[in-house]
Parts: sequence; structure tokens; C-alpha cells
Amino acid sequence: MYLNEMNPSVKALTILGLVLVLALLFDPITPLLFTVSVIIITFLFGTFRKKHYLLYLLPFTIFAFGMLWTTIAFADVPKNPGDTVNLIGWEVPREDLLVALSLSFRVLAFATLSLLFMFTTNMVEFLLSLMQQLRLPPKLAYGILAGYRFLPMLKTEFGQIQAAHRVRGLGQESRWKRYRRFAVPLLAGAIRKAERTAVAMESKGFTGSRERTFYRNLSIRKKDWLFPAGMSLLLGVILFLSIHFGYFSWYQGQL
Repeated sequence: MYLNEMNPSVKALTILGLVLVLALLFDPITPLLFTVSVIIITFLFGTFRKKHYLLYLLPFTIFAFGMLWTTIAFADVPKNPGDTVNLIGWEVPREDLLVALSLSFRVLAFATLSLLFMFTTNMVEFLLSLMQQLRLPPKLAYGILAGYRFLPMLKTEFGQIQAAHRVRGLGQESRWKRYRRFAVPLLAGAIRKAERTAVAMESKGFTGSRERTFYRNLSIRKKDWLFPAGMSLLLGVILFLSIHFGYFSWYQGQL
């Protein structure tokens, strides 16, 4: 799908710009409409496991609900305490409720943008794009890439060490002592892998120079600009509707 195929750097910069704009807004309607729109766009134009997306979104939803409750419960004295709203049998000042909803929906807006990037972006292509389009130093990029590749290997090695200790009759002590005993072989194995990786990269002529060739060349195509244009247009339409119906508000130190 389109989101999976577009240039990762363009996607990342677009999302970063949207987050900066949303951080300056402080009304509940704008981030709510934007959150729903981002979810729809992600499902329509991205290829990923929908069940995994919902599982990842659940903790952010719980966090947003917690922020809603704590903001209302521990809010300062409102300017208009007589203006209240009945919320499930609980009289809540309208001012506090609007502030709580604004914070909660902003959390969800940031979360859905982050999940859009995470579920539709190949991390290897993202690092290659950072080197080729944004001039990220290859030493840093390949170091991050090597660490990213090591994570599944460390998980496998942890299982092997755990099985070996179980065969030897170990593992009756507390979990803290057990994991502390696993730390030394895991650390030693990680150091050995890092040394072998460094030797292999040096033997292949890796110098860390920016002026290098790439086996996989990523470029910014015309269709990649549809994403920043479309997302900017979407946010502009939502802002227009919020202003037109009187919901729009900038952040002016309401907390």
C-alpha cells in the first residue's frame, strides 16, 4: 500500500511537523477529529496486522483515560465554578472537563501518528533514507542498525542460556538472582558479536565516510509528496471546521 512504499524520511518529517502543530492546539474537537482521520488513513493506505495495531493502541487509550480522570480530579479551582457538566452523576466544572479532554485527545493524536509511522515503515529503509536524504552519519546509522539486528539474537540466546541452566538443575532461586546470573553470559555474547561485526565491516571497507555508495538507493519521488500535502490539507480542513463552529483554541497556559 501507499504508506508502506513512500520515502520514510518524508513520512517522518511530515509526522514531526504535525505533532508540533498539534502541540500548540488546546481544544478537544480538533485533536479528536484528527485522531479519527489518522486511524482511517492508516487502515485504508497501510498494510499491517490490524489486530496488532489495536493492541498497541490500547495502552495509549488507557493512558489517555487516566489523564482525563486525573486532570479532572486534581484540577485547580476554575474561574467559573458554577458552570458545570453532569458526567456520569458527577458534577464537573465545564472548564476542567474541556482541559482534560484536550489533553487526552492530544495524547491519542500523537499516539496514532506514531503508530502510523511504526506500522508502515521498514526500519532498515528508514535508516538508509536518513543517511541518503538527511545526511545522517553512516557510523551512527550502522551502529543503530546493528543494535536493531542484535535484539532478536539476544532473545534467542537468552532462551538458550535459560535452557542450559535448567538442564544443570539451576533455577530454584529467586527470579532476581536468576536474571542476574544470566546477565554475564549475555553481556559476554553481546561483546563477542559486536567485535565480530566491527571486524566484518572493516574487512568490507567500511570507513564511516558520508561519500559512499549504497546497494539500495532510496529517492524522493513525486508521489511521496502526496502524504505531506494530504495530511496538511486534512489538518487545515479540521482547523477550519473547528474555527467555524467555535471550538478552536490555541494553548495559552491553560494548565
